[in-house]
Amino acid sequence: MSAQAAREVPLSTLSPKYLHTNSTSHTSAFSAIAALIDNAYDPDVSAKQFWIDKTLIKDNLCLTFMDNGNGLDHETMQRMLSFGYSDKTAVEGHKPIGRYGNGFKSGSMRLGKDAIVFSRSKSGMCIGMLSQTYLEKIRAKQIQIPIVCIKERNSSGYILLNDNPSNICSAY
Repeated sequence: MSAQAAREVPLSTLSPKYLHTNSTSHTSAFSAIAALIDNAYDPDVSAKQFWIDKTLIKDNLCLTFMDNGNGLDHETMQRMLSFGYSDKTAVEGHKPIGRYGNGFKSGSMRLGKDAIVFSRSKSGMCIGMLSQTYLEKIRAKQIQIPIVCIKERNSSGYILLNDNPSNICSAY
């Protein structure tokens, strides 16, 4: 270990158990759903419509929340799936609801153990996963958030931006 590495201050990490603990801030599924709806209302999203649906996938009940907002690029998805990050500001007098960067994480984990976010923005498409099941399976010691983005190349194909399996965001 180098002398510099020995002097570095260790970063705090979040245990995967925090996903469940944090979800208990919602006393009911209704407040968790409200937190997810609130995200579509925020001025940076510009959603005009919002849909909630349920379906069975391999005998598992799945809830789908969808809006027609601006979508998330890689950087925005990483911030949205990280804890305590919020840079939302008012736009033309329209104030954002979220202030602490916790609503999506607490709301989605109150409703289930796994959340997969599919998003399409002007720059391409991103998929992010916040999953207690995945973290348990890999025996993670800290929360890891896989994110894969695909950038549109042209009308005939796409470019995968981060196809390196080690390119997983760790939540601190």
